Amino acid sequence: MNKRVVVLMASAASFASMAAEEQPIKELEPVLVTAPVHKQAEEIARPFNALKGEELSRKAANTLGETLNQELGVTSSSFGTGVGQPVIRGQSGPRVRVMQDSLGIQDVSTLSPDHANAVEPILAERIEVLRGPQTLLYGSGAIGGLVNVIDNRIPDRLPERLVTGAAEQRYSTVSDETTSVLRLDAGQGIFALHLDGFYRDRNNVEIPGFAIDEEAEAAGHGEEGHEEAVANTKGYIANTDARARGGTAGFALIGDSGFFGFSVNRLENDYGIPPGAHDHGHEDGGEAGGLDRIRVDMEQSRYDFKSELYDPLPFAETLKTRLGYTDYRHVERENGVAGTVFSNEVVEGRIELVHKNVGPWHGVVGAQVQDGEFSAVGEEAVVPKSNISSYGFFAVEDMHWRDLLIELGLRVEDQTISPEGRRSRSHTPVSASGSAVWSLREDAAVTFAVTRSQRAPQVQELFSNGFHAATRSFELGNPALTEETSYNLDLGLRYNPSWVSAEVNLFHNWVGDYIFQRSPGMVFNRETEEFEAVCSERDACIPVLESTQVDATFMGFEASMKFPVFDQDFGRLELTLFSDYVRGRLDRGGDVPRMPPLRYGFQVDYGFENLTAFARLMNAEAQDKPGENETKTDGYLLFNVGAEYRLAMTDYAEFMVFVRGKNLFDEPIRNSTSYLRNIAPEPGRTGEFGIRVSF
Repeated sequence: MNKRVVVLMASAASFASMAAEEQPIKELEPVLVTAPVHKQAEEIARPFNALKGEELSRKAANTLGETLNQELGVTSSSFGTGVGQPVIRGQSGPRVRVMQDSLGIQDVSTLSPDHANAVEPILAERIEVLRGPQTLLYGSGAIGGLVNVIDNRIPDRLPERLVTGAAEQRYSTVSDETTSVLRLDAGQGIFALHLDGFYRDRNNVEIPGFAIDEEAEAAGHGEEGHEEAVANTKGYIANTDARARGGTAGFALIGDSGFFGFSVNRLENDYGIPPGAHDHGHEDGGEAGGLDRIRVDMEQSRYDFKSELYDPLPFAETLKTRLGYTDYRHVERENGVAGTVFSNEVVEGRIELVHKNVGPWHGVVGAQVQDGEFSAVGEEAVVPKSNISSYGFFAVEDMHWRDLLIELGLRVEDQTISPEGRRSRSHTPVSASGSAVWSLREDAAVTFAVTRSQRAPQVQELFSNGFHAATRSFELGNPALTEETSYNLDLGLRYNPSWVSAEVNLFHNWVGDYIFQRSPGMVFNRETEEFEAVCSERDACIPVLESTQVDATFMGFEASMKFPVFDQDFGRLELTLFSDYVRGRLDRGGDVPRMPPLRYGFQVDYGFENLTAFARLMNAEAQDKPGENETKTDGYLLFNVGAEYRLAMTDYAEFMVFVRGKNLFDEPIRNSTSYLRNIAPEPGRTGEFGIRVSF
């Protein structure tokens, strides 16, 4: 354990505990969670995270994973700085469902770690992370949880004034990044309009030291005996420049009995994949000496319809309809030449009926349908063109009995994947969940949840067979994969008296037939087109990743405690202590690869009139259980600070200037959840500056 962390945390905790006896903490308003049946925070049996307002503005980053990386139980799976997928309790990809206003984002981020989420956090109005029975409303198999990004692209309410909005400009020193954002909402009578847009541009990302851990990278390629120099860079990661832009136009007609609306969204993102030790080139001269450049050129067009009717039937409170069409495509280019082309064209629809009380039970029933065509084609079909269709039926019900709130959920799905030239595969996952909140007294509650969750294998897990340029690996699917079944237990305690706010959550998951990509300890020689135990030609070999199934067990915890330090005329100071941990083991022996490490730390928040500031210190332990044929990562100490100052310009406009510092100790951070941890460390010392005008 880092001595600096022990000293700082002990001092902070002692200071807070003494001050807490004298100063009451300000009671916060309960947080509503996005769900067909809205609930207050104390009515949710499983932990959740909700970012909005100032907190979201402070944490908003280029990727969804980076935005959520400071939330309890949530980390980011980076693939260079252009990609950051959320990892919840060690689960990512298809086990974490990412939605935009309750519909799937329909990109291909769940299919491969190099694919960015087609969602822009900086435009979000609210981001929620939810686990438990409510996840069954949106899909099966999300044993990690779901992330719902709400951006009001289809307005469900009229703005407070005729026109409201915000404009923001920010700059980051670590990559000379500039980001411009504009958002407008207007409305009068029954008509509401929403417009937003952003543009981002950055150069290569700066880091402390060398980009490539040469020893670890050589071991991963089966090349312990080779001694040739590798193509490496110092002080920056080559090919991490990026440009992204996007915009949305939406409208709605809003009345007393409900609303309906439509939106159109366009997103374009061009980002680079950091070069590995086995890409051609040398360190000096030009862009990393002419290293191979693999870039992802992504574009998506999306069309959404949303409606809600209030009291549509005698037995119904609300009838909600969602319909979305997504046309997604990205090209992986190697030195400007198009390689694999991923495309996904999907129609998704869902209908939800929130019914009135039936005896003691109140809840929602509904159905969801999805149909799409996916392909990943280049010189060869890495994944054949496939038609993917699914339909599901779900119900979530709750009841109050004395001091207990009980919630039950059920979902049945049917999924069929029909690849060209191959036999189709069908799966029928069935998931169920139950939870309870026992109110011991007004300021304390015990929560318990048990879930059986099934997930059907995805198309790439079944049918991949070829070289994937962006991941620099030869990927092998397995058509014989069956449903993955998870049994999850959660136990939580919440304690919120007047002087402190505390929460502890424990979880234990047993997963049968857990699907993951493992490294079998061999490489594929692109020259001879043969699999080899040890590489015979250095520049020709790439690692092999194959889909497999074994039973696995996950366990861990999340804990936080918030104290007031002082609340005086010169400001208010609060201290938060936090920690989270997850451990994944394969039942046959060994560790689940790419698990996050134990994290713990504290944060202080200060507020005085128009000024707010924070300082956050987090220690991440070394990950010395990386999984079979994977490499260990060192621990690190992450220190972030920030401050914001607001100034009223008029009665209807506000000006805000902010400054933030990240990784101020300039720690060399290798992300244990990243496939590229030996190639692309996390950004070094960063300064961010920005201004925002709200009106």
